[in-house]
Amino acid sequence: MSDSLIIIPTYNEKENIEKIIRKVFSLEKDFHILVIEDGSPDGTANIVKKLQKEFTTNLHIEERSGKLGLGTAYIHGFKWALKRDYQFIFEMDADFSHNPDDLIRLYNACASDGGEVAIGSRYISGVNIVNWPMTRLLMSFFASKYVKLITRMPIHDATAGFKCYKREVLETIKFNKIQFVGYAFQIEMKFKAWKYGFNVVEIPVIFTDRTEGNSKMSGGIFREAVIGVIQMKIKSFFRKFEK
Repeated sequence: MSDSLIIIPTYNEKENIEKIIRKVFSLEKDFHILVIEDGSPDGTANIVKKLQKEFTTNLHIEERSGKLGLGTAYIHGFKWALKRDYQFIFEMDADFSHNPDDLIRLYNACASDGGEVAIGSRYISGVNIVNWPMTRLLMSFFASKYVKLITRMPIHDATAGFKCYKREVLETIKFNKIQFVGYAFQIEMKFKAWKYGFNVVEIPVIFTDRTEGNSKMSGGIFREAVIGVIQMKIKSFFRKFEK
């Protein structure tokens, strides 16, 4: 039984899902994978189920009916993980924008080096993004600057989606109080972990835009985050964060 579970939400990822699964299982550390599949019409679920015959104990899939939002996918995965004995729970995209080789660095940051949340950070050592158009890069970079300004979190890449949580963090955060289901979900989870006093660390990574499949990012998702950060900060004045 591995102590680590990687949660990968999918929607129309047939070009990437088998390759990302095989890459993770080729790493020197033993990871388990949970795919949260939101009814992809392209057959992503069938690919995963076929691979389960090969990876019988370490590959899992939870199917949902339709696109229900990134945040709800991860919360579904978190609850699934907490019902089992996983001590380290990861978020990772299916499209290789997050390099699977960095999983071990995130794991070590939490398992050995004192971190309780480890973020694969694109901005802690310059701007480490490959193949993004300039407009999207600037939106993402300044979104993180904006979040840092409003929330005062000491985090350079508040919008990052490549993370490792220690079990205790997810046991503490109340999922029914999570407000956002889209892009702002990533910010909210970091903010709450920080407010609860967990040690949030950043590990520099290189983010490479997908080469296959279609991006789910949109300007509307960024706008949700901009407004949501202010709402989140105001609400934090009226509640206690006690472990």
